[in-house]
Amino acid sequence: MTATHLTTAAELDTMIRDGRAPVILDVRWRLGGPDGEPAYLEGHIPGAVFVRLDDELAAHGEPADGRHPLPSAAAFEASARRWGINEGDTVVVYDDWQGYGAARAWWMLTDASVDARVIDGGLAAWRAADLPLESGAVTPAPGTVTLHPGALPQLTADEAAALAASDTGVLLDARAGERYRGETEPIDPRAGHIPGAVSAPTTENLDAQGLLRNSADLRARFADLGIEPGTTVGVYCGSGVSAAQEVLALAVAGHEAALYVGSWSQWSNHPDRPVATSATP
Repeated sequence: MTATHLTTAAELDTMIRDGRAPVILDVRWRLGGPDGEPAYLEGHIPGAVFVRLDDELAAHGEPADGRHPLPSAAAFEASARRWGINEGDTVVVYDDWQGYGAARAWWMLTDASVDARVIDGGLAAWRAADLPLESGAVTPAPGTVTLHPGALPQLTADEAAALAASDTGVLLDARAGERYRGETEPIDPRAGHIPGAVSAPTTENLDAQGLLRNSADLRARFADLGIEPGTTVGVYCGSGVSAAQEVLALAVAGHEAALYVGSWSQWSNHPDRPVATSATP
C-alpha cells in the first residue's frame, strides 16, 4: 500500500492478480442522485460489491438528526457481513465522485476497527490505468466479522460549537465556499455556517487528476488554515459524507480529526443554533 489509508489502482490490480484480493466495495453515490447501482451493474472493478450509501452507510431519522445519521451498530454489522467481510480482512473502497462515498465507508469501517483503504482517484484512476471491469452484481458468501465501533473521534453539535469557539482548536467546514458564506443553500433549511468554523472546501484536497494531494501539500494546506501538530481538529459538511473525505485528507497529512456526523443538515434544523453568514469565521 502506498500510504496508510490509501491504495492505488495498480496496487489493487496486483493484489487481485496474485490471488490476494481484499474485500472490494463500490460506493457510487452523488448528492441528489442518480442512484449508483445501474452504473455499477454496467461495469465495476472485478469482485466489487455494491454499497448503497443512503441505506447501508446511514440511517433514516428525523430532520433534526441530519440527513445521514449513522446506522445502528447492529445494522452496520449486518451490512458488513452482507459485503462478505470476515475477521482480519482488508477492505478497499472506491467511488466515482471526489472520494465522498468511499471516504464515508472508509471512516465507518475504520471507526469499527476494520483495516479499510481508499483507492486514490477512485474508479477514474482504475479506468485511466486501462484495467478491466466486469458487469453484473457480485453476491459474496456472508461474512462473520464482529465490528467494534468507536475507534475514531466524533463531535456532537454542542462539541462542534465549543470547538469552533475555542482558542486551541479548529472546526473546518468542508462544504463549497458559497454555502459556507450563506450565499446559497440548495438543501438545508438555513444558509450559513457554524460561528467560528473555518471554510475548507473538500475540492481543494484534490489535484487536477482527482487524486488526493500528497501529504506535504496537504500539511501546507491545513497549516494555512491554522492546523499544526497537536491542534484539536473537527470537520463537518452538509450531512457527514464529504466531511469524511476531509478527515481522510487530514489523516494523510498526519492529523487526527473528529467528524461531526450530523453536520449542517442537523445544525440548521435546530432554530436555536446560531448561524454566521460572513466570508470569515
